[in-house]
Amino acid sequence: MAISTLVTHSGGFHADEVLSTVILTRLHPEAEVVRSRAPEWITPAESRLIYDVGGAYDPEGGIFDHHQRESPLREDGTPYSSFGLVWKHFGLAFLRSFDIPEADLETVHASFDRSFVLPVDQVDNGTVSVSEAGPLSSLTLPGLIETLKPVFDDTDPESETRAFHAAVEIARQFVEARVARSAAKRRAETLAAEAIRAAGDSPILELPMGMPFRPAVIEAGAEHLLFVVTPRGDGEWTLGGIRKHDQGFEQRADLPAAWAGLSGAELEQVSGVTGAKFCHKARFIAAASSRDAILMMAELAVDEARREAEAATVAGA
Repeated sequence: MAISTLVTHSGGFHADEVLSTVILTRLHPEAEVVRSRAPEWITPAESRLIYDVGGAYDPEGGIFDHHQRESPLREDGTPYSSFGLVWKHFGLAFLRSFDIPEADLETVHASFDRSFVLPVDQVDNGTVSVSEAGPLSSLTLPGLIETLKPVFDDTDPESETRAFHAAVEIARQFVEARVARSAAKRRAETLAAEAIRAAGDSPILELPMGMPFRPAVIEAGAEHLLFVVTPRGDGEWTLGGIRKHDQGFEQRADLPAAWAGLSGAELEQVSGVTGAKFCHKARFIAAASSRDAILMMAELAVDEARREAEAATVAGA
């Protein structure tokens, strides 16, 4: 059935119906968006979808509200907002519009739901407050959408509608960018997994380009990997550490202490590697002018890390 009308409530807007509109207008670009609480609009009808208004949750009837007494709940008991309901029923179709591989759809859908949709559900229903973000609360997406509302003494009767549509287009960029990143993460996991297999027992992982790689390292159980080598353009290469944990900056192994903060000829002299260009003072990343040079630095870094580990073992014995 072709949808010709998308109906949500008039008046002040919030993140849930703004984000729902992002999803539905991509799926039904020719549909008219009507903002109203009039009974003739919020009553189910053929070729109409109603969300965040109407007092019912009836997917067959095309109505997705969550304000009624018996409001719909997630499996864990968290109340849905209209965004959660729209994502539940239309999220996969939305993702297919981005040409995401079918094999990745369920994973990307679940990831986006967990990391992006669920927080909106929680804030909209009051189970989580944006104030929990502390001084950054006004910079959360729900908080930023709130700032797009007209000011209190704007008496133009069309100001709410204009602000709503402006909010939808701004929110659209965040949603589509987040989906693109989720899909890219899946592609990166595949490429990184291939590189891990190619590395074998080597402690050095060489990637074809910069990408998120730690999830693939964890998934593969590749505890032997210590450093990552990556090209970065203009013929330069980088050598980086691998974080021990998702949070924090502790590395499995640091680059040699003697390299810390050095660059150019000074780093070449200390490292003994022609083409060594830079090492961060925190010893988590270095750069060189060629693949051969960065691989030499990587081997030296592995040797140093192993000596330090052996020394620590002896000291602790």
